Amino acid sequence: MNRTSAVSNIFAPPQLGQEQAHVWHVNLERVSADEQRWENLLSTDERERAARFRFPRDRRRYTATRALLRALLGGYLETEPESLNFRYTEHGKPALAGANEGSNLQFNVSHSDGVALFGLTLGRTIGVDVERVRHDFDVVTIAKRFFSATEQRTFAALPAAQHHRAFFDCWTRKEAYVKALGEGLSHPLHQFDVSLAPGEPARIVATRPDPKEAVQWTMTAPDVGTGYAAAVIVKAPKLEIKCWELPKLG
Repeated sequence: MNRTSAVSNIFAPPQLGQEQAHVWHVNLERVSADEQRWENLLSTDERERAARFRFPRDRRRYTATRALLRALLGGYLETEPESLNFRYTEHGKPALAGANEGSNLQFNVSHSDGVALFGLTLGRTIGVDVERVRHDFDVVTIAKRFFSATEQRTFAALPAAQHHRAFFDCWTRKEAYVKALGEGLSHPLHQFDVSLAPGEPARIVATRPDPKEAVQWTMTAPDVGTGYAAAVIVKAPKLEIKCWELPKLG
């Protein structure tokens, strides 16, 4: 998909190939202050949802994330961002609807505190997740509840000082996978293993009941900023995943 001119003077992306995934991340604190501009790109239902946030900071972050998603998609599709329509699966995974439903452009989005993450492919299932690495809750107890047996053993063998980072590396990789499947946390988390040890590349280690499923995915852990963990996964055994920070738009 080739882009030759800016759409609404907002975003002109690089060419997206069939054997690629494009991943963009943005520091929301850098862009969310321009709330009125972003709000103008949103649909009525998105504006209504934004208005329900209790705290202004959360509203601004949501508004910027949704507007930037529209700007990205509009750039790749060469159409006006505010004209886009979405549909959602039973578990909330978004997809293009209306005039662009047959475009073959697949995407996924995640945001946590001050960072948003966007992933796009042509015709390939994709899932992304980003989380702020928090130190204010008991990751050991939560790992015992949600990690697979293999992941628990790897996690327990790590020094305590590495537990919080390893927990969020594991969690984002698991979350990205179930988001790609379109099942959210309804998918049993013990039915697959991901890497989590420091220095180990992000990947699906094993899947159950079908062990062949694991090799059908490409995963990476992009660097989205200090204090955050992130993961991107695409259903393709070999795929180039290109990651950038979103520039200041328009």
